[in-house]
Amino acid sequence: LYLKFRSVSCCPPSLKGIEYEQKAVNLIKDGGQQLTDQFKAINPMQQVPAVTIDGITLSQSLAIIQYIEETRPEPRLLPADPKQRGQVRIICDIIASGIQPLQNLYVL
Repeated sequence: LYLKFRSVSCCPPSLKGIEYEQKAVNLIKDGGQQLTDQFKAINPMQQVPAVTIDGITLSQSLAIIQYIEETRPEPRLLPADPKQRGQVRIICDIIASGIQPLQNLYVL
């Protein structure tokens, strides 16, 4: 799991009991470690988070969370009740689309 240096976001693997190796990617050091050819081979978009799981590499927090939830349904990350799941997804979309982009380097 490749995460922004000092980030604790996108931790579904640990919540699901999945063992994983965490690799910090410093977005500023050396001009941005996410911009290296080595990282571009992992994620051509050169963004974090990114995770390699089941032979594929996924990026974007919500896509990672949804894949892990769909392929490893227990324990649940989302409520069983569809109305409550809808509320959780609203909060996730607000963060992913409204708040988080304003903190990203490519926007700044």
